[in-house]
Amino acid sequence: MIKSMTGYGIASFDSGNTKYTVELKSLNSKFLELSLRLPKAFSEKEFQLRNDCSKQIERGKVNLSINVEKASSTVSAAGIDKELLKHYFEQLKAVSVDLNEPTNNLLQLALGLPEVVKYDEETVSEEEWKIVENTFKQAMAAFQKFRSDEGNVLEQDVKYRIGIILKNLELVEVEEPKRVPVIKERLNQFLSEAVGRETIDQNRFEQELIYYIDKLDITEEKIRLKAHCNYFVETLANDDANGKKLGFISQEIGREINTLGSKANDANIQKLVVGMKEELEKIKEQLLNVL
Repeated sequence: MIKSMTGYGIASFDSGNTKYTVELKSLNSKFLELSLRLPKAFSEKEFQLRNDCSKQIERGKVNLSINVEKASSTVSAAGIDKELLKHYFEQLKAVSVDLNEPTNNLLQLALGLPEVVKYDEETVSEEEWKIVENTFKQAMAAFQKFRSDEGNVLEQDVKYRIGIILKNLELVEVEEPKRVPVIKERLNQFLSEAVGRETIDQNRFEQELIYYIDKLDITEEKIRLKAHCNYFVETLANDDANGKKLGFISQEIGREINTLGSKANDANIQKLVVGMKEELEKIKEQLLNVL
C-alpha cells in the first residue's frame, strides 16, 4: 500500500498545570525538508526529534511544532546584579553632569543595560520530557495514519486510471485488424490513379504492402504496455515506499503509448491513444504526492 506525502497529526496532554501540544504537518517534496518550532527549553532535544522524524517520515516538506501552555502565567525568576547596576548608574550620572542633562531616568536606563537583570535558564526535567516524547509519538501515529488513509485514496484512483488505459488497449486490439483492408484499399486506389490499375504488378504490390504493414505493426507495443501496467499495479501493493519507482514505470507506460500512437495510422486508434495519454497525465499528477 502506498502512502501520501500529505499528512497531519496532532496530540496533546494536559497535566493540570501545563498543556503540551505536538503538531505535525507535511506536503509533497522530493526530499525531507524538516522545520521545527520548539520552546527554548526544548532546544537540546532538537537533534533527537530530527532523528526520529527522519527515520519515520522519509520524504516531504514537514513542519513539527511543540507548544507548552502554562495554566497560570509565571515569570522566570530573575536576579539583579547590584554592583553592576551601581557601576552603570554612577557612570550615567557622571556623563549626565558633564553634559548638563537631567538625571531623572538614569535608574531605568541602567536596568536595561547588559547583564544587569539575569533570568534563570529554562530547563526541562526528565519527567516533563517523557510527557512530551509520548505526546510526540501519539502525534506521529496520527500523522502516519493520515498518510496511509490518503495513500489508500490515491491508490484507488491510479488503479482506476490504469484500468481505463488497459480497457482502451483492449479496444485498440479490436480496431487493429480493421487497418489492413483500409490500408490496402488506400494504396491500391492511389496506384490506380497514379499509373493505372492495368499496369500494377500485384506480386510487387503485395510485397510492398506486407513491408508497409510490418512497419505499422504494434504487437510489441501492446505487449509491453500491458506488462508495464500490470507491473505498476503490482508495485502499488508493495510495503516499501515506492513513489519514485511508480514514477519510472509511468514513464515507460508513456513511451509505449506514444509509440503506439505514432504507428497507429488509424483515426479510431488515435482517439483511444489520446484517452490513454489523458489518464496517464492524471496518474503522474497523483504520483507527485506519493511517498
